[in-house]
Amino acid sequence: MAKWVYTFGDGRAEGRAKDKNLLGGKGANLAEMASLGIPVPAGFTISTEVCTYYYQNKETYPPEMKEQVLAALAEVEKIMSAKFGATEGPLLLVSVRSGARASMPGMMDTVLNLGLNDQTVLNLARNTGDERFCYDSYRRFIQMYSNVVLDIKSEHFEHLLEEHKEKVGKKFDVELTAEDWKVLIAAYKNEVQKRLGKSFPQDPHEQLWGAVGAVFGSWMNKRAITYRKLNNLPDHWGTAVNVQAMVFGNMGDDSATGVCFSRNPSTGENLFYGEYLVNAQGEDVVAGIRTPQPLSLAEKKSMGSDLPAMEEILPPLYTELVGFRNKLEDHYKDMQDMEFTIQKGKLWMLQTRNGKRTAQAALRIAVEMCEEGLIDKKEAVKRVDPAQIDQLLHPMIDPKAKKEVLGKGLPASPGAASGQIVFSADEAEAWSKAGKKVILVRIETSPEDIGGMHVAQGILTTRGGMTSHAAVVARGMGTPCVAGAGELRIDYATKTLTAGGKTLKEGDVITIDGSNGQVMKGEVPKIQPELTGNFGKLMEWVDGIRTLKVRANAETPLDASTARNFGCEGIGLCRTEHMFFDPKRIIHVREMIVASNEAERRVALDKLLPYQREDFVQLFTIMAGLPVTIRLLDPPLHEFLPHTDADMAEVAKAAGKDVATVKAKAAQLHESNPMLGHRGCRLGITYPEIYEMQCRAIFEAVAEVKMKGETVLPEVMLPLIAVKSEFDRLKVMVDRVAGEVMAKTGAKFDYMVGTMIELPRAALIADKIAEGAQFFSFGTNDLTQTTYGLSRDDAGNFLVPYQELGVIPNDPFVTLDTEGVGQLVQTACERGRKTRPDIKLGICGEHGGDPASVHFCHAVGLNYVSCSPYRVPIARLAAAHAAMGAGTISTTA
Repeated sequence: MAKWVYTFGDGRAEGRAKDKNLLGGKGANLAEMASLGIPVPAGFTISTEVCTYYYQNKETYPPEMKEQVLAALAEVEKIMSAKFGATEGPLLLVSVRSGARASMPGMMDTVLNLGLNDQTVLNLARNTGDERFCYDSYRRFIQMYSNVVLDIKSEHFEHLLEEHKEKVGKKFDVELTAEDWKVLIAAYKNEVQKRLGKSFPQDPHEQLWGAVGAVFGSWMNKRAITYRKLNNLPDHWGTAVNVQAMVFGNMGDDSATGVCFSRNPSTGENLFYGEYLVNAQGEDVVAGIRTPQPLSLAEKKSMGSDLPAMEEILPPLYTELVGFRNKLEDHYKDMQDMEFTIQKGKLWMLQTRNGKRTAQAALRIAVEMCEEGLIDKKEAVKRVDPAQIDQLLHPMIDPKAKKEVLGKGLPASPGAASGQIVFSADEAEAWSKAGKKVILVRIETSPEDIGGMHVAQGILTTRGGMTSHAAVVARGMGTPCVAGAGELRIDYATKTLTAGGKTLKEGDVITIDGSNGQVMKGEVPKIQPELTGNFGKLMEWVDGIRTLKVRANAETPLDASTARNFGCEGIGLCRTEHMFFDPKRIIHVREMIVASNEAERRVALDKLLPYQREDFVQLFTIMAGLPVTIRLLDPPLHEFLPHTDADMAEVAKAAGKDVATVKAKAAQLHESNPMLGHRGCRLGITYPEIYEMQCRAIFEAVAEVKMKGETVLPEVMLPLIAVKSEFDRLKVMVDRVAGEVMAKTGAKFDYMVGTMIELPRAALIADKIAEGAQFFSFGTNDLTQTTYGLSRDDAGNFLVPYQELGVIPNDPFVTLDTEGVGQLVQTACERGRKTRPDIKLGICGEHGGDPASVHFCHAVGLNYVSCSPYRVPIARLAAAHAAMGAGTISTTA
């Protein structure tokens, strides 16, 4: 008989941490903790395989599952010495929670206090002697179950609660008595009857199966689907369901509940860190309804809190908790995110998992754990996600900048961000699509806000702590976040934010600093981070592991210097056309375009040559002997022509033409599909004087730098080759110009001539092209366009729906399509090497900075990837992961 249910508790478990795919992260870690002898409330896990079965069989369960659930429930009753549904004697209540392979905080559903009804609540009251606690738990259960299982919005119950508090003159929930809760329970049940036409379920087993079905159902809710899409988690993984004995942190002042991390998840500092609440349930800590208290005295001091720390009011339990923290971190050898409950003076551990952390924290934890001897250098490198490195490469607040601080909250996710205020996730998405940078400002965020949180530059909340939804999700996304800024006031009705005695409205610009919690008026200047210390150490380890070299796409001195600072090993793509748009140059480019004959074109090109030569001198000097791949002019000529009458008149005057001639030339150059038209090497063949000028500028720059005693490694790249004869014809020209420059200057230099493979035909005849080409550089942006028949400028209109519908898993312009485009790359590599075994192979499309694509490049044996300067460290780290076989290659179906 197939096994679908796995028990844990009392020092035993039917699974371990290695069974994460079967039991989900939560279930596997509960089993592991139980096996380690850590006090875990007993329970059982319904495996992820049931979720798969559920969706493949019209939302039904395997026939053997019910019997296995009942047997597991009996085992839990035995361990906990309590009976589920008992109307007399010890009562077992359970929680029902999701648990996917990868953590998805807040995305799926949970039900607490399950098993309470009109009879069991009386028994619970007799057992505990605390009516208020029991009826509070019952009303919480009715509200949560009604929301999660019966699909009744919580706001209906919240409205009834607020009405009652106003009626009895109470401000806070904790002021309500058992009699208050009894009145509200009756009102809550009436609400269910009114909205569903049937009573709230009283049978505990009916409640249990309803909750299990709701958790499996929540795997396909909108926010969970969105979260998986944003984090590249497959739908077919499914979730497990964990049914666990309830323990209560809201049974009085000797009870508490909390969330803690074995190290600071924001900074990575090796200090125990977390929050707790006395006389509360776990949801209260993360919901932001009450202000959480610090765990340690050190944390209390650093936060400037006047709330009592757990270390000072519950010292023995704090010491026990620290012991579990040390045991779990030593066992897992990673920073742990833990949840605990204290019930009547007994400490229970409810969960542990590898904690989500900021990039800054991930870096520090990886390096320090290596230096502490917990892990080795390779493991440290594996611990840092290449995508996270991006968070370390962006601006911070300039310490010298003047700033007007409006208020302060908790530094929930580091980094600085500026943007226009919006007050809802929907507005954030709409404004972002319109090209605006926004800060999402909310009283508190919820899982439904995930889409808006993803597009926002930063997130600001007035409620919630360091473990609130906003804080956890922002840290995972690498988005700056300030949480719990209680001195700020938000009015959703008027769309205003009141802070520091000022009222700001929607659209006003603010800056937040997620590193210190400050909220500032306007846009505050920022500076680039220092990439030293732990970053430098880790990248040194990275470079000792990777075999794939990393170059940069750069054509300006600033880009080249930035790339060098980020550790690039040369320039893999210098797009010469980007050099032409400077105001001093564009006029000569336009003169060249509107010229009537070759002689006129050469006159204009001669004016451009000194600018091009100086460009290359600067790049060669900055690269200091590293290779520089220069792509000759690629885009169609019409892109350089003006559109306004005034600009056309300026071109006409400079070229000695009339405006009508300029307009006629623009019309002549117009193409229906310019990306497949007169561009790239086709320009070089029809107007060879253009490429001649560029080659002369390159080689004269080489000679000038060589004369200074410096090393130069130029690589001339011919774009858009489709026919071998195109390459052969242009290579003759390149060699001729190089020879002329050597003869004129007396300098001797080496150079390479190669091509950009960006057409399927070029990939298929790569063996023939390699007879003359010394290197291939794959232009995967265009290769993706021409393979798919897509325009990257227009395809966004349907690529997003395609991903939402599951037609394709990834945007092929973001992550390389290894099944189609990748096969062309691999074919070209194999055929090119067959002709020229020492051919140099690289990639210079935007995919060169995408970690999944870097894995593919390593797998097919490219020599290097080239990417934008700010993605160089990401590519370096991804290359090290690829060398160790860490991570996966993404494919497109």
